[in-house]
Amino acid sequence: MLDLILKNGKIVDGTGNPWFRGDVGIKDGQIARVGYVDQEAASVVDVGGQVIAPGFIDGHCHSDLMIIDYPLSEIKLQQGVTSEVLGNCGLAPAPVSMERLSTLQNYIQPVLGSTKWQWPWETVAEYMAFVARSSPAEHVATYVAHGALRIAVMGFDNRPATKEELARMKELLEDGMKAGAIGLSIGLLYAPGSYTAKEELAELCKVLPKYGGLLSTHIRGEGNSLIPSVREVVWIAEQAGISLHISHLKAAGKRNWGQVQEALEIIEDARARGMDVTCDVYPYSASSTMMTTVLPPWTLEGGIERTIEALKQPSVRARIKEELAHEQTDWDNLLCSTGWQSIYVSSVQTEENRALEGKHMQEIAELRGQHPADCMMDLLISEQGKVSIVYFLMSDDDVRQVVGYEKSLIASDSLHCETGRPHPRLYGSFPRVFAKYVRDDRVLSLEQAVRKITSFPAQRFKLGKRGLLVPGYAADVVVFDPLAIQDTATFQEPRQYPAGISKVLVAGKTAIEHGKHTHARSGTFITAQHCCH
Repeated sequence: MLDLILKNGKIVDGTGNPWFRGDVGIKDGQIARVGYVDQEAASVVDVGGQVIAPGFIDGHCHSDLMIIDYPLSEIKLQQGVTSEVLGNCGLAPAPVSMERLSTLQNYIQPVLGSTKWQWPWETVAEYMAFVARSSPAEHVATYVAHGALRIAVMGFDNRPATKEELARMKELLEDGMKAGAIGLSIGLLYAPGSYTAKEELAELCKVLPKYGGLLSTHIRGEGNSLIPSVREVVWIAEQAGISLHISHLKAAGKRNWGQVQEALEIIEDARARGMDVTCDVYPYSASSTMMTTVLPPWTLEGGIERTIEALKQPSVRARIKEELAHEQTDWDNLLCSTGWQSIYVSSVQTEENRALEGKHMQEIAELRGQHPADCMMDLLISEQGKVSIVYFLMSDDDVRQVVGYEKSLIASDSLHCETGRPHPRLYGSFPRVFAKYVRDDRVLSLEQAVRKITSFPAQRFKLGKRGLLVPGYAADVVVFDPLAIQDTATFQEPRQYPAGISKVLVAGKTAIEHGKHTHARSGTFITAQHCCH
């Protein structure tokens, strides 16, 4: 007897093939039958012609601490997300050396969230085990993060790694790969990743081929230096002989709009040479990041504490204001093509500045009677650098092009935001794909959209038998009305669950039923399916 049959559905199985009418039978946490299912079952649910699809996979997010703070994962499950990939952009809470614990915590806090409790881990394996013991309601997998590696071994030093330091980073990376990490993530826009030369990265990546590990990269520049930055990571992957995944591909700043076409051509050229290169995109034209990324990279040398002290010095402030006022050749100064009004404060830590959340920097500066650069530096000082921002810097046409690109998958890139106004992608990314890019703009078919958030990320990130409605695969399933599914989160009111999703199953257990969480916690920590050579 089956545990559950979902009857009379519009089955979109994740392959990209046309939908078909049928039933899905589930037994012991796995898909048992797909098609016409005429068996006894403990429960039979008639879905009334709604879509039955594999559970959505968020292949790029920053829920590394949120999965521990909020193991019910309601924000993601309400969107139909049943699996998340962590450790992106070089940002992760492991590995960590205890003598540099506060340095790492301060580094990741604006993206991954504050730490209100003592971390009981040092290694990636220990972090994975801790998350698994917390019984999450969804599945998670992780990369080894380059920023965490570098901080553990050499802090925020702006210099090449010594031979011994590089050997130690390789050792920590290999430990993570043996524990089941997907590969290595790098964040070349962020210090200390930005201090690392491509040759050092290529050497570090030589650990990956043994495990078939993937290199995932937030490239060095997404604005004026977009094209050379894409070429750089292709070079790194080619030198190391590894697969490459480019994170949240975009052209930032108005003067660079349209350059995604050339970036996609570079990916196509690399694939034509036999390289395995893909990318992802989030379905919005605004990004979300740390306010410190607006600063010139040299200001971040030595870590956030040193940066805050430097921002108090008149000579440093004058230099920063001067650099922010002009285009730069060695780093992307996006302010020149976006302006201060394109940056709004998403989240702060103190009550003193709480009223600034949801206001853009030009408005805040005018309220305070300051130059926006001074206003930003004062805000960073008062918040100890822990300010999250939403940055309006992309073209809708560019986003549409990357969403429609065959080799792109769609992810949220959502941050852990406990206060303020998080980017609406935290609550709305996956329903938005169907509402905007399938139903309204017709960029994707229903089947293409499902493939981009199910089987494609499952294959890309080696997540095992999930992402397809196929017998023997994990019974991670979402049921939704394709005419009613809709994101409701906005930039001013982002904390709103979507509409149109009636049922979400994780490992065969119902987690969401008609908008309500059942408190089921049947998720696991997925270890990547490596084939060691």
